[in-house]
Amino acid sequence: MNTNPMTMGGAALALLGLLGLAVPFFTAQQTKDVARIGDLKLQTTETTTYAVPPYLAGGALVLGFVLIGGGFFQRR
Repeated sequence: MNTNPMTMGGAALALLGLLGLAVPFFTAQQTKDVARIGDLKLQTTETTTYAVPPYLAGGALVLGFVLIGGGFFQRR
């Protein structure tokens, strides 16, 4: 089965939309250097929580389905 890029992009976008609706919050950790004196290095780790708005995830899901449908329609 040969799929075109529009169908594949739509499927990826739909999966990201579903993931955004299923897991609306995620955290990320970043390590930053605070001070450096010779070989001594002081670091801190910051934890940041990000929220995915439901309208953004829903929009990605709808757009993904539209692209999937357009890819199937274009193939005919």
